[in-house]
Amino acid sequence: MAEAQNIPAGVTASGPIAVAAESTVATRMSAPPSFDVADFPVPHGREEEWRFTPLDRLRGLHDGSAEASGGLKAEISAPEGVSVETVARDDARLGRAGKPVDRVAAQAYSAFEKATVVTVPKEAVLTEPVRVGLHGEGGVSYGHTVFELGAFAEAVIVIDHTGDAVRAANVEFVLGEGAKLTVVSVQDWADTAVHCSQHNALIGRDASFKSVVVTFGGDVVRLHPRVTYAGPGGEAELYGLYFTDNGQHQEHRLFVDHDAPHCRSNVAYKGALQGQDAHAVWIGDVLIRKAAEGTDTYELNRNLVLTDGARVDSVPNLEIETGEIAGAGHASATGRFEDEQLFYLMARGIPADDARRLVVRGFFAELVQQIGLPDVQERLLAKIDAELEASVA
Repeated sequence: MAEAQNIPAGVTASGPIAVAAESTVATRMSAPPSFDVADFPVPHGREEEWRFTPLDRLRGLHDGSAEASGGLKAEISAPEGVSVETVARDDARLGRAGKPVDRVAAQAYSAFEKATVVTVPKEAVLTEPVRVGLHGEGGVSYGHTVFELGAFAEAVIVIDHTGDAVRAANVEFVLGEGAKLTVVSVQDWADTAVHCSQHNALIGRDASFKSVVVTFGGDVVRLHPRVTYAGPGGEAELYGLYFTDNGQHQEHRLFVDHDAPHCRSNVAYKGALQGQDAHAVWIGDVLIRKAAEGTDTYELNRNLVLTDGARVDSVPNLEIETGEIAGAGHASATGRFEDEQLFYLMARGIPADDARRLVVRGFFAELVQQIGLPDVQERLLAKIDAELEASVA
């Protein structure tokens, strides 16, 4: 069943969408944002931001018992003109896009030894993507990476996670005036991996940011993309697709903070689930602050349940502190695989397995096309096919 609401300029609403007298973002968190892990209490699962997360499967990332002990092989391929630096904790470029908002992100910030800063100079237009490969080799690791685009620069960044690891990290994207950045983050971990990461994007005046998050692997994956605006005219597009299998927990918690006037945001995440105890969580928070007049925003989450035993929690939230907006709305729906669609295709001579694959591919097609890199798109479609074949083998 779908639930959708839209608010035109100057109109308020009650219920799931409400006009807030003051920001209630802080009340949904157990502590204010901070770089210091000591400022966050150890979560117990009753907190709003942790109530869906299986804390006992985080392998100590949430309570301070996970000491860095493992290796993560990192490879970065960058076009000519892009600088890649390894910097110390006191580098002034770290932390500008936002503070950690939960204990795991603060633990990651407190525990990393060296950070990586990737810089695209102003007005540079990259014809090849920056590719970052992170391969887990077992054990616990923490990390911090900053991607910075100068004014009017254009770039595509692909971050690929593979292997086995217990990983907590913060990733920052800082966009200068008029810059355009597309980021593709692929979580294709081994089945035993645990991955928690906060993604902070700071979008400059008239800059454009597109994020495509793809999650397949891992025992527990918990990602927290966050967007803020450094000036008017900024645009953010946040896309995501996830395929949750037997026993997996995949959680995506998004927050778009409209704190500047005349900015746009569009969020669209889709997930498919199959198998016993497969659990997907999607939280979409959008805040339109009083100063953010002329905001235009929309968020969408769709889930396709392929088998019995799978569970989805989808919670869109929209807070508005000004009536002077261009538009705002959200939609969320979870449904089972439609036997009628399968019958329609089979009646035209398509075998059942192929028909099922076509339906799921069609469900994801719109988001896969947002990636814009044929090699990555083909790999992801092959991964979807492999997941479906495993379910019927």
